[in-house]
Amino acid sequence: MAKLQVVDPHIHLWDLWTRLYPHFETPAKGGANAAICRSYLLDEYRSEGADAVEVVGAVHVEAFPTEPVRETETLQRVADDTDLPLVFVGNGDLTSLEFPALLDRHQAFPIFRGIRQVVNMHPEPARNYVSRDLMAEPRFLEGLRELGRRGLSFDLQLYPHQMAAAAGLAAQAPDTQIILNHAGMWADRDLAGWQQWKAGMRLLAARPNVSAKISGIGMLDNQWTIESARPLVLESLEAFGAGRVMFASNFPVDKLHASFAAVWLAFDAITSRCTEAERGAMFRDNARSFYRMAA
Repeated sequence: MAKLQVVDPHIHLWDLWTRLYPHFETPAKGGANAAICRSYLLDEYRSEGADAVEVVGAVHVEAFPTEPVRETETLQRVADDTDLPLVFVGNGDLTSLEFPALLDRHQAFPIFRGIRQVVNMHPEPARNYVSRDLMAEPRFLEGLRELGRRGLSFDLQLYPHQMAAAAGLAAQAPDTQIILNHAGMWADRDLAGWQQWKAGMRLLAARPNVSAKISGIGMLDNQWTIESARPLVLESLEAFGAGRVMFASNFPVDKLHASFAAVWLAFDAITSRCTEAERGAMFRDNARSFYRMAA
């Protein structure tokens, strides 16, 4: 049986010797993330699921570094030392007056493709990733537009109740490619939360400059199965279409909940009725296009 070939558009690598990732040096209270509180490097990533899955390209997404440009520099060295096509989404604060200058520094490295700034806020404070509503600040929109002017993309991580605001910003920054992370993070796992997520996904999908990564399944469904993941995958495809969806592993974060092969073979099984052209787009071609990667 031939291996499933994928371009993986959402991975994280961290070398604790760099001291860029103090949050991975000590496990969280209770130790739920203990298995990934160590260095996770490219050789280990490439060995994941190697019997069933062949990775033919990857996108490293920022891992909350203490020094954003040094993370880019570090990943550039990794990319220079491998035959795997590898590009990078860096860290930056769109609301900062220094954001254009930061982009200048990031863009000194050929691997750089865009910025992720996580904006997740939730009525339950324990689920917040940030302490203020970044998208409500005027400079956030200006930062989005600056990315578009430079031909750079924005990785958007948020919760469903924030999707309407994000769709409004996408409409005001039409030249910026916005890539939704983790299928919009359906966090409230009840009927009302599902309906809110579905509606929000369609609001975002109505903006032609928004695409979606289906990833991070285990983050919000720790005991997921193919059947529990199927509605989320199919609804995402219904909203965005095969031309604007990418599958991704979110490794090593999702390594806490499933093997690499299990993640990819689940996506493979759920999309078995799609055409080969659609599957080629979702598993490889869309990632290459949206992240400007060589074929």
